[in-house]
Amino acid sequence: MKTNIYIQKRWWNLALTVLAIIIIAISVYYTNYLVKRFAAQESKQIEMWAEAVQSHADLMNYTKTFFSEMSEQEEKRVQLLAKAYESFLDADPNENTSIYLEIIQSNISIPVVITDDNKRIFLSINMPEHLKDKTVFDEEMQGEFNVYSPIKIDLFGKTEWLFYKESLIYTELKDVLDNLFTLFITDVTDNAVGAPVIILDSTDKRVLAYGNLDSEKMKDPKYVENQLEIMQDEHFPIKVNYIDNNKVYIYYRTSDLLLQMRYFPIVQILIFSLFVLLGYLALSYVRRSEQNQVWAGMAKETAHQIGTPLSSLMGWIELMKLEEQPFVGTLEMERDIDRLNTITERFSKIGSIPTLEPTDVVATVDKTIKYLQHRFSSKFEFEIQLPVREIVIPLNAALFSWVLENLTKNAIDAMTDKGKLTVELTEDNSNVFIDISDTGKGIPRNMYKQVFSPGYTSKKRGWGLGLSLAKRIIENYHKGKIFVKNSVVGQGTTFRIVLKK
Repeated sequence: MKTNIYIQKRWWNLALTVLAIIIIAISVYYTNYLVKRFAAQESKQIEMWAEAVQSHADLMNYTKTFFSEMSEQEEKRVQLLAKAYESFLDADPNENTSIYLEIIQSNISIPVVITDDNKRIFLSINMPEHLKDKTVFDEEMQGEFNVYSPIKIDLFGKTEWLFYKESLIYTELKDVLDNLFTLFITDVTDNAVGAPVIILDSTDKRVLAYGNLDSEKMKDPKYVENQLEIMQDEHFPIKVNYIDNNKVYIYYRTSDLLLQMRYFPIVQILIFSLFVLLGYLALSYVRRSEQNQVWAGMAKETAHQIGTPLSSLMGWIELMKLEEQPFVGTLEMERDIDRLNTITERFSKIGSIPTLEPTDVVATVDKTIKYLQHRFSSKFEFEIQLPVREIVIPLNAALFSWVLENLTKNAIDAMTDKGKLTVELTEDNSNVFIDISDTGKGIPRNMYKQVFSPGYTSKKRGWGLGLSLAKRIIENYHKGKIFVKNSVVGQGTTFRIVLKK
């Protein structure tokens, strides 16, 4: 059996497949290893960042508590100073007011302003730089001194007003803490680890700031909601309390780069598989093109080589006919030459693109099979099941007959000494089906496709080109199909030809 080349081919294909799988597995494993290392490193960085933010938030919360206590103390100081002013102004002439004066004189940080009824300033103490040169208690100063109600002063028949506010130190500290909070929010959103961050206000709904997210997409509420859901699934938000009972919620998640890296091994497999597939298709196309050129060249050369002596033989037969006593075998020689002409025509047509003409496929099958039936032993039974009407389809009768001849000869060879060959033609709305069945030795299922490969043969003598030619004629020229419909080892085989109407 001349199947060694196909056994070797299968082993080579298996070896190359295993090698490709090993290469892919090693590549994916190493890539996955790198991705995991990168993921672990980023996760550690994000954890460190989150811990730093939490520590910063705890410091902010502590600062808020400290500032609240300081605010209470500040308010008491301011109220004490206001009470000292009020008591001093309402004291009797004989009352000891030294304690009030001491409190008033010890004030070095709380701003105090005294005006008349017309809002003209005639006394100001501890004023901020931007208010020192004011001579009138205008709207700007009213905005600055709006926390506490002024104290009314009735002195020598005149009404005056004493205004006061928080100390300069308290105000400056509050401004510093406000700036610190703003810097904290900016630092969180501009984090170096690249983690996407969304900061919500105390209602846990309104976005105050965000970082490492697409600014255009953040305009879409659905996108924001989706991002918040992802962040909630990954981490609990960090809660930060601030001055005046304000609070914010910091949501964060892993970076987009890490998410992309997690899918990289899958993308790598797809790209590698696509590359292998394209390479295989390209090589197959080149191989088929080379085979087609070899087929065409061989067929044309064979037709040419047969044609030269065939013409000479035809001339000699004509001369033999002119003899007074013609040779008794002249008629049989003419039939053989006609047969050679048919073979030459077939090779000539298979070496180029043949012409398909409307042909009655029923008559073609009937003529071919009956011709072959007379050339085989009577031990082989032929059963021909054909419709009683014409079925006209695009066909090249010479090449199609060659296909039937090859299938019939293979069937006879498979049955060895005796058997039954059945040819059945059926149809549907679109196709014509020709089934050729034998009772021979059968074909293993794993060889269904291999039998059509050039060089494959199970006979001791043979080139293994018959079924390959049949496949080329049916599929390439007639755009049909030919395949092993079914086969059972030891019972027989059925080949099916499908032709379009």
